[in-house]
Amino acid sequence: MDVTGGPGRALYERQVRFLLDKDVDGLIDTNYAEDAELVSFQTVVKGSQALKEYFRGYIAMLGDLVIESTDKFVETDGAVFFEATVRSALGRTRVYDALALRDGKIAVHFTGVMG
Repeated sequence: MDVTGGPGRALYERQVRFLLDKDVDGLIDTNYAEDAELVSFQTVVKGSQALKEYFRGYIAMLGDLVIESTDKFVETDGAVFFEATVRSALGRTRVYDALALRDGKIAVHFTGVMG
């Protein structure tokens, strides 16, 4: 288990950069498996095209995103799990994400808001 920096941390850093740059195609094409799933309590989205559509709407809803802090982070050979504090058009909130990886890409992405 690595709590500092490895391939999972690099993937997380790319994920953040793509979101801040509002680069949906780069995000999905680089970080997600073709058949990846995103799972939250509100929705389940599967496949590259559906993920692109979802993230375009998500980024538009967030407006300008600021990552205030990565509060917790851990990675293993097959997973990344983190909590972060973010600011957006929706206000300040804490979020969590768990990423199950396959061949270095996200196969399943669990996501949610705390509190």
